[in-house]
Amino acid sequence: MQPFRILIVDDHAHAREGIREILEEHEDFLIVGEGKNGEEALKLTEELMPDIILMDIQMPVMDGLEATKRIKIKFPYVKIVMITVSDDITDLFDALKKGAQGYLLKNIQSEAWCEHLRAFALDEVPMSKEIAFQILKEFPQSKAITKKNTPLSTRELEVLQLVAKGLSNREISETLFISEHTVKSHLKNILSKLHLDNRVQLTSYAFQQGLMD
Repeated sequence: MQPFRILIVDDHAHAREGIREILEEHEDFLIVGEGKNGEEALKLTEELMPDIILMDIQMPVMDGLEATKRIKIKFPYVKIVMITVSDDITDLFDALKKGAQGYLLKNIQSEAWCEHLRAFALDEVPMSKEIAFQILKEFPQSKAITKKNTPLSTRELEVLQLVAKGLSNREISETLFISEHTVKSHLKNILSKLHLDNRVQLTSYAFQQGLMD
């Protein structure tokens, strides 16, 4: 398998160096570039076409939230993972709604860091309970079930509902008695049909559309 092409965007040189040192120990990650702010992130994404961008939130010129929004509009297939020292849910939830795949805390163990990043690259990260709770707070009123109006098949609806309940790909495969590969195929089709980027947006959609039993 080809290594995942990584773009690092952080305004602190020390932070970029630390991330580089962690990733360079692993053959499945290839650092293709580094940027100091969101404006550079936009320019470098166009030039380098990375698979994943590791994006700091607080940066000068253009912050990570605005850069994430702009990059996902122009390059929806690029995965963006926010890197942060704080797991303050407000900024992170905002980033996820703008299309980021998830987030990594800068202070976790380097081995766990790479495992998490690998899972993001393969779309295998289930949604955290904190994020699920935030979505429930946004959409507290359950609507009438509108399954007739959705472009999804019956099986895709089942997968969507399990994603919205915070299940991982493995848990979904065990629940529906299908392979993880099939789960990934369904997820890819669901995201494509709904023009969405990640599990958080899928969950928001499920609640907004009244698709949760």
